[in-house]
Amino acid sequence: MDKQSASASSALANSYHSISLAAARVVINAAFEAAAEYGWHISVAVVDRAGEIVSLDRSDKAIGISPTVALGKARTAALLRAPSKEFETFINAGSPSFLATPGVTPLEGGIPLWLNGEVVGAVGVSGAHGANDSQVAEMAAEALAVV
Repeated sequence: MDKQSASASSALANSYHSISLAAARVVINAAFEAAAEYGWHISVAVVDRAGEIVSLDRSDKAIGISPTVALGKARTAALLRAPSKEFETFINAGSPSFLATPGVTPLEGGIPLWLNGEVVGAVGVSGAHGANDSQVAEMAAEALAVV
């Protein structure tokens, strides 16, 4: 393959990074450790940059809907490249058209996961309620920075 063909080929494909299962497990474990300090029973989802599930765990006493909500929060943060609380703010500010986006959840508790200036995925937490979900998700996201 000559240089011109190689250049044309590379223009046809994107190069990006996405969170690995091993890194997702680190994030999830950090979330459960943070929640345990307060006695919160949570579900935690980690998705890749496209919002597709990498890992999802629910503590034994977490409410039944919490895995679904955690996944929605994580997807929202990954797709927006911003905390899911911002999506909630859009809705509360009178932009209900955002609700037409499939698979997203306009609730606080989803945080994008950044690595070297790039979103590689997101974490979503449900079960500790509102700001507590965000607190746990932020602590979990910080664990990725130490890996």
